[in-house]
Amino acid sequence: MSDAPIIAQKAPYAVPVEAGKTYYWCACGQSKNQPFCDGSHKGSSFTPLAFTAEDTKTAYLCGCKHTQNAPFCDGSHKAL
Repeated sequence: MSDAPIIAQKAPYAVPVEAGKTYYWCACGQSKNQPFCDGSHKGSSFTPLAFTAEDTKTAYLCGCKHTQNAPFCDGSHKAL
C-alpha cells in the first residue's frame, strides 16, 4: 500500500457513539468494518486513531480518510 489512504467513500459515516467509550477509526481506508479499524492496515504505514466519545450522539466520521480533523469529517471529500 502507498502512503495515501484508500478513499472508503466520499461522504462521512454517521455512526452512534457512546460517551466514555473508546473507538478505533480506520485511517488506511481498507477496513471492511468502516469507519472502524479491523486490522487491515497491518504491514502498512497506517495505524488506527483511537478516540473516546465525549457525548452519546451521532458522530460524523471521515470516510475519505483525508480530513484534517481526524477522525471527524471536515468536508475534505468535497475536493477529491
